[in-house]
Amino acid sequence: MAAATAAAVPAATAAEEEARLLRLEEQAEHGGGGAWEYLCLARRLRARRPAHVLRVGLALLNDASARSRLASEQWTLYEQVAVAAMDCQRLDVAKDCIGVLSKQFPGSTRVARLEALLFEAKGEWAEAERAYTLILENNPFDQIVHKRKIAIAKAQGDMSLAVDYLNKYLELFMADHDAWRELAETYVSLQMYKQAAFCYEELILAHPTIPLYHIAYAEVLYTMGGLENLQTAKKYYASTIQLTGGKNTRALFGVCLLTKGRNKEEEGSELQSLAAEALLKNYKQKAPSKVPLISSMLKNMKLS
Repeated sequence: MAAATAAAVPAATAAEEEARLLRLEEQAEHGGGGAWEYLCLARRLRARRPAHVLRVGLALLNDASARSRLASEQWTLYEQVAVAAMDCQRLDVAKDCIGVLSKQFPGSTRVARLEALLFEAKGEWAEAERAYTLILENNPFDQIVHKRKIAIAKAQGDMSLAVDYLNKYLELFMADHDAWRELAETYVSLQMYKQAAFCYEELILAHPTIPLYHIAYAEVLYTMGGLENLQTAKKYYASTIQLTGGKNTRALFGVCLLTKGRNKEEEGSELQSLAAEALLKNYKQKAPSKVPLISSMLKNMKLS
C-alpha cells in the first residue's frame, strides 16, 4: 500500500504542474504577467508548446525593459524562442535569434547546434549534415548531435543510413535503452528480424521487468517462425502476461495463436486455457459486444 501511494505522488505532482503550466500560459497570453515563470516551467517540464512559447517569448524579447531585467537569462530566452520558431516554421524569427546568440557567443557549440537545426528546418539536409559533422570533429561524444544525424537520415527516408548511425551511436552510448529500442523498430521496418531480436535481447537483459520489451521480442520471434523461435516466443508472451498481471491482450492472443497447428496435448495445455479464460474475461469487462466473436475464435482454436 505504501509503495502504491509513493508511486502515485509523482503522477499527482506531474498533473499539478501541467495544470499550473496551462494557467500560467493563459495568464501570460492575456497580459496578466507570469511570462518568464511560464517559459521557465515549460523548459523544466520539456513541454512541447511552440506556438504559445513563441508568442510569449517574442513579447518578452520585444520589451527592452523586461529583457534587460532578465540579465544573463535573456540568452536562454533567445534559444527557447529560436527552437519554438523553428517548430512553427517562423524561420525568420529563428534566424534573428540565432544571429544574436552567435554574436554573443562566437564559436559556441550550443549555438552551432542551433544553426544546424535551422538548416534542418529549411530542409537543407546536406548543410545540416556538414554542420553536425564539424561539431563531432571537435566533440565526438556529443549525444545530441549524434541523435540529430539519425533524425536527418530518417527524415530523408534513408533507413539503412539511420541503422548505420544508430549502430555508431550505440558503440559510444551502449546504455541508452531508447536507442536500442529505436534500432530494433528500424530493423523491423526493414524486415531484418534477426537483428531486431538481438536488440530486444539486449533490452531485456538490461531491463528484465519491462513488459514492453518482452512482448516486442515475442512478436519478432513469432514473425520469424520456426519451431525453436515459436517456443521461445511463447515463453516471452507468458512472461509479459506475468509482468502485467494478465492484463496484456496482445500477449494473451499470442499464447492462444501459438496453439495453432500443434498437437492436441499442447492445445489443451493449462497456459493456453488460462490465456483463453483471461481473454474472455477482459472482453466481457471492456468490450462485451465483441465477446461472441472472441468465443467463436477460441472455439475454432479448440480453446473454448
